Amino acid sequence: MIEAQGLTKRYGQTVAVDNLSFTVKPGKVTGFLGPNGAGKSTTMRMILGLDTPTAGDVRIDGQHYRDLHQPLTKIGALLDAKWVHPNRSARSHLAWMAASNKLPKSSVDKALEMVGLTSVAGKRAGAYSLGMSQRLGIAGALLGDPEILLFDEPVNGLDPEGIVWIRTFMQKLASEGRTVLVSSHLLSEMSLTAEELIVIGRGRLIAQSSTREFVDRASGTTVKVRTPQLDQLQGILQQQQVVTRIEDFEDQGKVLFAEGELTTDQIGETAAAHGIVLHELTLQRGSLEQAFMQMTGDSVQYHAHDELAHVADVNLPAPSGTEVAAGPKEDN
Repeated sequence: MIEAQGLTKRYGQTVAVDNLSFTVKPGKVTGFLGPNGAGKSTTMRMILGLDTPTAGDVRIDGQHYRDLHQPLTKIGALLDAKWVHPNRSARSHLAWMAASNKLPKSSVDKALEMVGLTSVAGKRAGAYSLGMSQRLGIAGALLGDPEILLFDEPVNGLDPEGIVWIRTFMQKLASEGRTVLVSSHLLSEMSLTAEELIVIGRGRLIAQSSTREFVDRASGTTVKVRTPQLDQLQGILQQQQVVTRIEDFEDQGKVLFAEGELTTDQIGETAAAHGIVLHELTLQRGSLEQAFMQMTGDSVQYHAHDELAHVADVNLPAPSGTEVAAGPKEDN
């Protein structure tokens, strides 16, 4: 279990993490979400003892990272898939990590096999594709067979097959009773992967709940109804203070949508009580992306101006050179 209490990190006048408290429990994948600059990477670094909190505390099963004996046996992490020395082979890199924590050499072969890199274990890490690098990073996280795992953007840049593999793998790790915390900007993927969510913005906690609760609370639910007695049902629902709207579809005809904290049972029982025939009764939930945008809209650090939408209509001169100025790297 990971427990953060009042976690704060300042860099000069900049507050990266602001009085942040949360708990990550074992047995499920917990998604760690937030806009760019929200403080996710800084928080993960503080969990791992790479950054020292300005205030507050974070503990791993009741201990600080610095107090852990053989930390790789307690917590494993993938923060940057490309941090490996490019001239080292996967096997030599993992052997070095194993030696640093006095782990048996057999742990290297086991980790390579778990992530499917055994056949390329002697290849230079610098020649690995991004997908292979991600797998090597996960192998490093698993090296000590830890109870707690942190993954920062593990599906970044992967093809669909790699994304499905990592999703399934993380869920398997959680099903074994491990604590799994994963950050990602790929919200559609997180909706399939994470049972629990921690959402932050500008370094502060916005929400911690199950994924379903977060979506329902942020975007609400809508019940779709098709019936030949549309006007009658709408009138009854409006008398019950239910917000409704009717839309006309070419392939379905007129459809009634009832919005709010409703269930299909409630609508169905209301229709049955008044002898109304139903052809369709479907509960429609918003997406995680919609809920995320609604809940974090005020926490986005940079907003594009509407004028930028018309930039394609402006005739700009061709660039005279190929130099590109590199801005500072943002905390994601």
